[in-house]
Amino acid sequence: MKKVLVAGANGQIGKHLVRLLQESEQFEAKAMIRDKTQASFFENLGAGVAVADLEDEIDVLAALMDDVDAVVFAAGSGPHTGKDKTIMIDLDGAVKMMEAAKQKGVSRFALISSFDTRRGSWGSEDFRPYAACKFYADEWLRSSGLEYTIIHPGRLTNDEGTGKVNAGGEIPRDEVPREDVAKVIVETLNSPHLVNKEFQVTKGESPVMEALKMV
Repeated sequence: MKKVLVAGANGQIGKHLVRLLQESEQFEAKAMIRDKTQASFFENLGAGVAVADLEDEIDVLAALMDDVDAVVFAAGSGPHTGKDKTIMIDLDGAVKMMEAAKQKGVSRFALISSFDTRRGSWGSEDFRPYAACKFYADEWLRSSGLEYTIIHPGRLTNDEGTGKVNAGGEIPRDEVPREDVAKVIVETLNSPHLVNKEFQVTKGESPVMEALKMV
């Protein structure tokens, strides 16, 4: 049974992810949360809990990884927070988690990015700081030496997941339920062929496992 540290566990994708990891036969979750009052949701699922902040120092974050086999960075300030918070969470927080993983010898790292972080596709003025942070976090992970997977989801919704998606290196822009993104993450961690790869994902007609085989 492999243990997965989920950064951003109390977010909407994070909660789905922790539940799915706990329901799986291959994984168990360790939920990283900022506030201990958030712990009961995860403890009721049987998941481990670690209280820390992405603005903590690398050594503090590394201490959470003594017993884990993989890290998922599902945290995000969102495109509507101030630029300072976006930088501290989506860029600096992500990079510190990568460096903490390297320090502890945790090689497997999955990152939830934005749908298209390439320059020239950063969108509106309000969205650009968020996209820029995702762009540089993606770049850092690619060159980190970690066994990475970068997942680029379409516009996130709270619709109930269908278990069916469209996935590929470059696919038409569309929406995707957060629950289905969580399902994709679990399958990604169980798919050696997705190491050192990245892909876009939206709602679709193929079961998650089948869709990811085509990436």
